[in-house]
Amino acid sequence: MNPAANFPATAETDSRTPEELPGVVTRLFKGVLYAEGDEKLWQSLLGLSSQVRDYVSVLGLDLILDESEGYAFLKSREDHDGTLPRLIPRRQLTFNVSLLLALLRGRMLEFDTNSSELRLIMTEQDIADMVAVFLPESSNEARIMDRLATDIRKVVDLGFLRKLRGQPGTYEVARILKAFVDAQWLEEFDARLADYRSSLSGTGPAGAGPAKEEDAK
Repeated sequence: MNPAANFPATAETDSRTPEELPGVVTRLFKGVLYAEGDEKLWQSLLGLSSQVRDYVSVLGLDLILDESEGYAFLKSREDHDGTLPRLIPRRQLTFNVSLLLALLRGRMLEFDTNSSELRLIMTEQDIADMVAVFLPESSNEARIMDRLATDIRKVVDLGFLRKLRGQPGTYEVARILKAFVDAQWLEEFDARLADYRSSLSGTGPAGAGPAKEEDAK
């Protein structure tokens, strides 16, 4: 079903670019729209952002648009009464994936502070070294690497890591991660990592630290 097809075009949108609005909204329902992935559609979104916001607001959704970082996606509004059905489903993330996302966000913050480069590139070994700091010394290395590979694949599926063509085991950390692990989450970053370290070392309750729920993209 085309979600945009249920909405009548307003006089303003119909007089501007009536053929573009349904396509932009429908594309956003399929997942994150990146400027570099579809430049023509991205320009259409920028020109119709107000109309897009009006369309999706009827469905209890917000348009998250970061023009400087070059991404946009739809996010369900907070519904404390539980009266609205969720068109963008939530997926509960595992403890290990939550840890990996938190560490990647911390690395991106460090990267943006200390580097003039735009793309944060990491290898599987870089990621393994980053995670290893929070693992008990007695851990089985082979088992850890197998689990980490699974976690990395999950983060790739979520769209927060991108495989680089022709460079096996090398990834770009997607900048949309900044929208997912937001400022409020970062304020609690040290406390969360302490909980993670405690849990992974066996000195705290299993799964310590709240697992992150994520709007499926």
